[in-house]
Amino acid sequence: MPIPDDVTGDEIDKDVRQELQSLPKTLAEDVAKNLVMVARLIDEDPEGAYGYSKVALRLASRVAAVREAGGFAAYANQKYAEALAEFRAARRMTGGVELWPLMADCERGLGRPEKALDMAGAPEVQKLDKAGQVEMRLVAAGARRDMGQLDAAIVTLQSPELASSSVQPWTARLRYAYADALLAAGRQGEAREWFAKAVEADKDGSTDASDRLAEMDGVEFVDAFEGDEDEGDEREARGEADEDRDA
Repeated sequence: MPIPDDVTGDEIDKDVRQELQSLPKTLAEDVAKNLVMVARLIDEDPEGAYGYSKVALRLASRVAAVREAGGFAAYANQKYAEALAEFRAARRMTGGVELWPLMADCERGLGRPEKALDMAGAPEVQKLDKAGQVEMRLVAAGARRDMGQLDAAIVTLQSPELASSSVQPWTARLRYAYADALLAAGRQGEAREWFAKAVEADKDGSTDASDRLAEMDGVEFVDAFEGDEDEGDEREARGEADEDRDA
């Protein structure tokens, strides 16, 4: 796959660059460039990112960072079996637990919420950092919802992190998930309160909490350009009517 001229491979994280030092120099550069493209495209063009990840895997499948990138690209394309296999491979190579919540979410994607819940109670969760533990809690709550256990999902999300007034990178998503679970359980008043709290914490627009809140309040947004077009059509129609009268 083509690599844009502005991609040098130097953009990758220093830890990944260190991993690639085990490869011949030219090969390491090619792998690095493909990994850069995976990171660049994964949000806006997941299919493109997946294509570059396959190239990197073909070139250096024994590098943990490459297997991890392949897992993220497959996950972004909802190829959960493939993502799980890549995440497991990366974990075997590094011995780390950082990918544990993603592996559990892959189990959900494969229709195995019970397995995801088993993973949520595994010793590996205690080794996760705070962000990882919150992510695991979100996955566990999602698994409960998959099984139709709405009340259990709500309880799963109730935690010191949810109650804290401190805003962390995970705060908006945690509050959003809680609001969504409350709404699914028919607790609309509480859901609205938590969607509002999610909006307060969502500085970078990582959720659609503001849209959900507006929807609950019955607010409708009108496209300004569409309004301009409608006004133009009305003016044109009035002009034609005036011409007819003059005639």
